[in-house]
Formats: sequence, C-alpha cells, structure tokens
Amino acid sequence: MSGKITRRQLLGSAAAGLATSAVPFSLPRSAQAAGAPIVLGVPTSQTAAAGVADDLDHLNGTTLAMEEINAAGGILGRPLKLFVTDVDKLSPESCQQAIAACVDAKVHAISNAFLFVPIPAMDASAKYKAPYLQGNTQRAATEAFKANPVKYSHIFQTDPSEVHYGYTYPIWLAAMEASGKWKPKNRKVHIVQEQVAYCQTISKAAQAALKKSNFQVAAVTDIQFPVQDWAPVIQKLKEVDAGAIMIDHWVAAEYAAFCKQFRANPVKDSLVYLQYGPSQPEFLTLAGEAANGFCWSTVLGVYADEKGNAFRAKYKKRFPGIMGLVYTGNGYDIAYYLKAAWEATKDPNNFKAVCDWIRANPYRGVCGLMDMRNPWQEAAHFPDNGFEVTAKELEKGMSQLYVQVQNKEHKIIYPYEIKESGLMKAPWWT
Repeated sequence: MSGKITRRQLLGSAAAGLATSAVPFSLPRSAQAAGAPIVLGVPTSQTAAAGVADDLDHLNGTTLAMEEINAAGGILGRPLKLFVTDVDKLSPESCQQAIAACVDAKVHAISNAFLFVPIPAMDASAKYKAPYLQGNTQRAATEAFKANPVKYSHIFQTDPSEVHYGYTYPIWLAAMEASGKWKPKNRKVHIVQEQVAYCQTISKAAQAALKKSNFQVAAVTDIQFPVQDWAPVIQKLKEVDAGAIMIDHWVAAEYAAFCKQFRANPVKDSLVYLQYGPSQPEFLTLAGEAANGFCWSTVLGVYADEKGNAFRAKYKKRFPGIMGLVYTGNGYDIAYYLKAAWEATKDPNNFKAVCDWIRANPYRGVCGLMDMRNPWQEAAHFPDNGFEVTAKELEKGMSQLYVQVQNKEHKIIYPYEIKESGLMKAPWWT
C-alpha cells in the first residue's frame, strides 16, 4: 500500500457506507503471504466529534505494523488483514455496534485505541472471546475485569489507568521544584475539570494525592465540552492565582485555543499542565508558538530511547507531518504483541490459548512494557506512586511521559530515566 491514510479518506470511506466493512488495504503481490488472512478488527472513530485524531493515529500505527509484518512473510505464513469499522466513542450503542461488527466479520482479535464507554463494548465481545487489546486508560474497565475475570478474560488494557494522572501529578510538581527550574510562588493548585467520567476520575485522584503532598487544592472549576470561550476560566485562574494549574480536559483543538487565550492574558509565574490532549498532532498545528512552555503528560506514549526513536523515524517516513506520540505506538505495539502470541500458540483461532499466552507473557514495545500479570489485567505504571499496579523500575512497567512544548516541539522532561530535556522557563514566567 502506498500513500498516507488521511482523515479525509477515512471520512469519505465512512460516508460511502464503510461503517461495518473492512477498509480495503492492499499490499504488493511480492509482500503477500499465502493462506487465509488473519483478520484484526480495528474500531476507528471516523465521523464522530470525539476521538478522530487519536483513532487515526492508532490506525496508522497498526497499518505500519501490518505492512512490515506482511512484507516479512506474514504470520504463520498468512497475511495480516485489517477490518476497520466506525465508532462513536461517546455512544454506548455505537461502541456495542462496532464490536458486534468485528464479531460478525469473524476477526481473530480486536485492537482499539480507547472508548469513553468501554463496558458496553466489553459486554458485546464477552461471548465471542477473541483477544481484545486496547488503550482505554480506565480503571472502571479494569475493575470490571477484576470483579469478573472469567467473563472478561480476553480483554487487555495495554496501558495504565487514568487514575495515575492524578496520583503522579504532585510527584511531578515536587520533582520540578527540586530540579530548581521551577520555584512555586505559592503551594496552591487550581484544577479545571471537564465533566466526562474519565476527567472526573483524574481530578478526584489528583485531589486525593495532593492532600498527601505539600501542595493543596485551592479551587476546582468545572468546564463542559465543547468549550467555546476560555475567557471566563482564565479569569477564575487569575483570581485564584495558584502556583500550579491543571487543565483536566482531552480535546487538542480546545487546548490550542486555551493556550492562545492564556498567553494573551496569563497567570504570571504559574506552572501550567494540560492533561493528555496536546499529544494529538493538531495541537501543535493549531497552537503554534502559543504552545511553548506548556506541560502535559500521557501514561501511554512512544519513548525517545533507541527503540522508540527508530519507530518515530519509520512512522514519519510513512506518514509525513506532525506525529502523534501516543496511539501511533500503541497500535503498532498491539499488532506485534498479537503476532508474538499467534506465533507462540500456532493457532489464531484458539482464542483461549492466545489470551492465556498474552496474560502470561509481557511484551516490550515502543511505548514500554505491557505486562498483564496483575488482578486488573492492565499495564503497570512507572514511576511507582504508592498506588496499585505500578512498577519500581522503568523496564518493568510503562512509563508516564511528562512533556513540555519547547520551540514548538514536544520534549520529554520527566521521569529522568527517559528524559530528552529539562524543564524550561515558560514565556509567562518573570
């Protein structure tokens, strides 16, 4: 296959009625393996308002893995094929329908970036039991597995849960202060929280962790997607004047708008953290110079080590432009994790054997280690923050990446074991 799969192509395919049919990925004859294809279902948001950027990243990463695998002779002498179906991440019915479409297509496994309502999708897959690997980042979903491991035995969360955003936040604040690069003007933290359950869970975890730190929550401000104007929020931020600000949201375009409005009327000397959304490629495109100085993090992201940088180079060559740092690597890693499981068990149709292998065998990908050997069946978080499902060493878990935008580029600044740069002075710091 040649050429980039653009968002316009995805939307065009969906408009043509692709919602429950496979995207026709084709490969050069020389790259095709013999035998019936092994089919990987990839529910992908194509037409909904939420999640298109992350899902396109996930699909691109999966596509890159598929092309590499097939060019190398396939899996067990069989080509890997993708079945792509549309999904609205915010709709329980759509999430169920997307998984049902994969079941109807008799896929051998499912790979999905994330769903805001994962339980209905999990239930839709419960009888079929094909391996279902995703980056949902939701403790509610892994708690469901923990409560009923037989029903959900086939479901694997390939990243740590969202609670770690909250649990680790005060640890990061303390590290930035200890580095000498940030001197807090006060110990106050102002949290701005969106209303979806995912963001609410992060906020609650952050508030609980901050109570155990030497920082304190000074204010919590609610926002509702879509945010049309950040001016009222910025006014509240200025009134509280906290040393540290957490914007607990998830939409890249709206974060870009926040950065522009904040830069025009900043809260002087505050360390501003934007939860996750800047990882999406459009953030830098839309924010431009206004993004410089803002920090963000992800519990799932492509490392900047030798393995991660090799992937980044391959991905950028295949898909030119600004690269998303999260689900590009996750889609790629999931495909190779499944390849390892299929080759070890010799039979992609033996769902139980494949799932048992995944459950027993960690896999180190470009985003770190996916280790399912815990009661939540989710990747262990690094650094250790004192809560459940964590790793004390980098190579025994998946590292949360704290990033700062520096000269319109994302640079990992923490944890120090994997950093690319140090914290730099933000333009609104005196």
